[in-house]
Amino acid sequence: MEEKNSSRFKRICVFCGSSSGKKPSYQEAAVQLGKELVERKIDLVYGGGSVGLMGLVSQAVHDGGRHVLGIIPKTLMPREITGETVGEVRAVSDMHQRKAEMARQADAFIALPGGYGTLEELLEVITWAQLNIHHKPV
Repeated sequence: MEEKNSSRFKRICVFCGSSSGKKPSYQEAAVQLGKELVERKIDLVYGGGSVGLMGLVSQAVHDGGRHVLGIIPKTLMPREITGETVGEVRAVSDMHQRKAEMARQADAFIALPGGYGTLEELLEVITWAQLNIHHKPV
């Protein structure tokens, strides 16, 4: 049996909202997921924002001492980054490049609550798996 604090995944991509959502349980889930990634020694790839659920999960992973890689289109930086950035932030030209880079960097994908953008990101990686473009768990 594998120990809880080890994982076959080195880096997991988390898709989630740039808002905190309508339920406190969404925020609790984001923090708990961040702590679980730390516990299992897994780094984070995410959308790069410092607000909403993105901000919560990235801060929890960063606070736990794991590497955080945020990938964000330049046009979204003023809207999704407020104050200090967390970990490494990589600016890209557009949403297509963001999704491709997030997928390239991650060993697996998890989705938390979010809006249409989160849904679209999740469906794209599911479609890529269906088309055998990648063989990573979603």
